[in-house]
Amino acid sequence: MDKANVNGTVIAYDDRGEGEVLVLIHGFCGSSAYFERIIPLLPKKYRVITPDLRGHGASDAPLGPYTIEQMADDIAGLLEALGVSKYTLLGHSLGGYVTLSLAQRYASRLNGFGLLHSTGYPDSEEAKEKRLKAVSTIQNEGITTFVEGLVPGLFATENVEKLESEVTRAKEIGYRTPPQGAAGAALAMRERPDRTDVLSASTLPRLLIAGEKDHIIPSDKTFTAKGDNVTEALIQGAGHMSMYEAPEKLAEVITDFLEQVHA
Repeated sequence: MDKANVNGTVIAYDDRGEGEVLVLIHGFCGSSAYFERIIPLLPKKYRVITPDLRGHGASDAPLGPYTIEQMADDIAGLLEALGVSKYTLLGHSLGGYVTLSLAQRYASRLNGFGLLHSTGYPDSEEAKEKRLKAVSTIQNEGITTFVEGLVPGLFATENVEKLESEVTRAKEIGYRTPPQGAAGAALAMRERPDRTDVLSASTLPRLLIAGEKDHIIPSDKTFTAKGDNVTEALIQGAGHMSMYEAPEKLAEVITDFLEQVHA
């Protein structure tokens, strides 16, 4: 992986291919490795950049709490440092919250954007309490214990045993999350604002992807914008992790969207 210093924080990233730029942003306790099965399935005519969010993967993990805006600024700054002025942005879960912050504040840089198992809604009060419990578990029991409890619930129930190696791989990636990074990101998600209006008001091409069996963010929380420039895709049999549960289908949906954006 390559690294760049962005506003005093080192952000790690993978940068492959040449052509129109696609940026993929991973979810909570993930890393750029989340897209390792997707990138080879995408057309070679695109340049695909996959950063590690602050607090994740090989990026710096300063003490938190973080904010979604801060994480978005990291990505905007990285792309600026790479000389990328226009790009399409897709974010998974936490990466979707970062994507919406970018779409709100850096819209002129985007060709299009989308949510992958994510939502414009803020945390409910119940979810906010769960964030605090997550931070407590991470601080008191460690990242390994937290990830062991987190990852299986991200997959559709029937896929936990059926896709055992994929679940194991997602756990392995999660174990590498610095504890202070996971805690900082959990608090960022807890405090994020409602950005459903960013999604509905934009005139850019938008892609909304949901898993049929996603217990974390059900499809009605993802499909909140309508219009000629909005593409909805429900991935059958997938939970919150279609990059592992249905990589071929996910790559097909992303490819179709890119063809639309760059038509």
